[in-house]
Amino acid sequence: MSAHPGDCCTTTQTDTQRRTILKSALGLAAFTAVSGLPWMMPELAEAAALTKEQRDAMTPDQIIASMKEGNERFRTGKPTPHDYLAQKRATVGGQYPAAMILSCIDSRAPAEIILDTGIGETFNGRVAGNISNDDLLGSMEFACALAGAKVVLVMGHTSCGAIKGAIDGAKLGNLTGLLDKIKPSVDATVFNGDRSSKNDLFVDAVATTNVRHTIEEIRRRSDVLAGLEKDGKIKIVGSMYHLVGGRVEFLS
Repeated sequence: MSAHPGDCCTTTQTDTQRRTILKSALGLAAFTAVSGLPWMMPELAEAAALTKEQRDAMTPDQIIASMKEGNERFRTGKPTPHDYLAQKRATVGGQYPAAMILSCIDSRAPAEIILDTGIGETFNGRVAGNISNDDLLGSMEFACALAGAKVVLVMGHTSCGAIKGAIDGAKLGNLTGLLDKIKPSVDATVFNGDRSSKNDLFVDAVATTNVRHTIEEIRRRSDVLAGLEKDGKIKIVGSMYHLVGGRVEFLS
């Protein structure tokens, strides 16, 4: 037995403190390796957002590959630690997004999160059924022709309510006209089986057709975007987000 009863408690406290300090140091080192700690070092805040030099150095294919890598991080639960305050500060003076994403308004399919991107990395247009219209086409032309984005990504998703509504011929105020734009994809979908909104396989098949149809509409109705793609300055691609599993499937 110790001649100094307080020695035991003192030793235990010291060991606990050492373990805490060690864990903190290891955690700090790991986080530094991943993120560069821009939140602790304001002078590095610009590194938190995509710069013009970084964006301009990438090809459309490299940007698409980066999107796929981001989705893999999201899908596996290993997203990049985002310092949104640093990204906000870094983009106050300008923005240099690499891509324009046209996706559905579905609350379960936020493109920025699904692709693990930060503030200033992508333009995002959202509308039920990820259709194109004059306003969205104008926005995409701004994103690519004026702001320098190199990829237009049309993203549909599984179990889409807008697709189901178009299949059912739903009528509701201004929504009726929107769903009318999806109906050609319903008719164009080749499918053997129950062609109803209760058949998930048919709904997803129509959603895929609708993505391809939107891409065709973009090329047909925007000489600006079609010209940029023809010159190899941008790529217009489609994808489907799978609610189950979280995978973004890029369409060929």
